[in-house]
Amino acid sequence: MTSSMNHWERVRAALKGEEVDRVPVSLWRHWPVEDETAQGLANAMVRWQRQYDFDLVKFMPTGMYGVHDWGTQTVYNPGFRGNRISTKPGLTQAEEWPKLATLDPHKGALGQEVEAIRLAAEELKGSVPILQTIFSPLTTAIKLAGDRVHGDMRLRPDLLKQGLEIIADVTIRFAQACLQAGAHGVFFATQGASYRLFSEAEYSEFGATYDIKVLNAIRSDETINMLHVHGFDIMFDLAASYPVEMINWHDRLTWPSLKEAQSRFDGLLVGGIDDQVTIAEGPIDQIRWQARDAVEQTGGRRILVGPGCVIPTNTPDAHIRAVIETVQEMAAVR
Repeated sequence: MTSSMNHWERVRAALKGEEVDRVPVSLWRHWPVEDETAQGLANAMVRWQRQYDFDLVKFMPTGMYGVHDWGTQTVYNPGFRGNRISTKPGLTQAEEWPKLATLDPHKGALGQEVEAIRLAAEELKGSVPILQTIFSPLTTAIKLAGDRVHGDMRLRPDLLKQGLEIIADVTIRFAQACLQAGAHGVFFATQGASYRLFSEAEYSEFGATYDIKVLNAIRSDETINMLHVHGFDIMFDLAASYPVEMINWHDRLTWPSLKEAQSRFDGLLVGGIDDQVTIAEGPIDQIRWQARDAVEQTGGRRILVGPGCVIPTNTPDAHIRAVIETVQEMAAVR
């Protein structure tokens, strides 16, 4: 076994299911206020990476950046998640879906996030994989219009599909711009692939169709893409068929476990750490157990230890280091 790998070597080996010097690890959080400018977000992301030396940088723009240019208004949500919530939807009538503007990814809120990637990539100099966060077209539609998406899906599906086509095309161009600016792939987040929200038939028609269109358009031998399936009672088997190299979900909160997922997905699994309570509140012994258990469930192959989703902004430094140190300690005794 190689005694010391750099981030790229470790991630690439893990992706192939090969032996690694230690299991790769990464954690991510939002940066409220700092994420309001390209320079602010880039500085935060570079600082975070230099502080903890993660094996992968999951870029952290505000979760609502993709709908600002279509008129959605947002504010920071109180609490320690650091996310933003809608105060005014950008779309209020089904007839507006086909009229969505074809946004320029180099302008407005989208342009700001492309610039943030460029600035951070320039500082990190290719030392670590950087994945830009993008949202599935159906997720973006929900952020844009709220609950009316469910009604439009069943009452005006033709109009909604025209809107999803526009959103998908804009998402593709934005992702391509980020790759050109220095990202090495995307963190593709879907917040709709849950049986609590849609039937599998509905998601296949209005979600997966456009998800796969986006992912196929940006896939290449050079990109590394991660799928994040948000929520409970997720459509894991459907998600596992997507053209991605990694998959991430709330494995501590919903089926499947990491062990179960290994036989259902051929790529790299990302998870093991409960982002809802444990990582922020502890105790440290439980955090260390989760990190060890993630490695043990998978035999240390095809696994990157990470959170089920975004960790709280008040997560103590000692808790973050407990995850990193536990993975390092496990490698030392092998």
